[in-house]
Amino acid sequence: MNGIYFSCAEVTSLSPHGFWLQCGEEELYLPFVEFPLFEHATVAQICRVKCVSTGRVYWPELDVDLALEAIRNPMAFSRDSMNYDC
Repeated sequence: MNGIYFSCAEVTSLSPHGFWLQCGEEELYLPFVEFPLFEHATVAQICRVKCVSTGRVYWPELDVDLALEAIRNPMAFSRDSMNYDC
């Protein structure tokens, strides 16, 4: 993904079940069951996250681009509408 990156995203904690992502003032949990592409990613790949615009985050090494709304409410978004292949 090309573009300007904003430094507003940071992984704050990882567990065997998912990870916590700090985006500005908001901290979001991404469980691997809801976001399976991250389950086999390395810690380094998960931690290399960038904000690409207001409301979107991108993992360059995984080529994963997610709207914060999809993270907040993954059941409202199909996996096809999220930009990754499982």
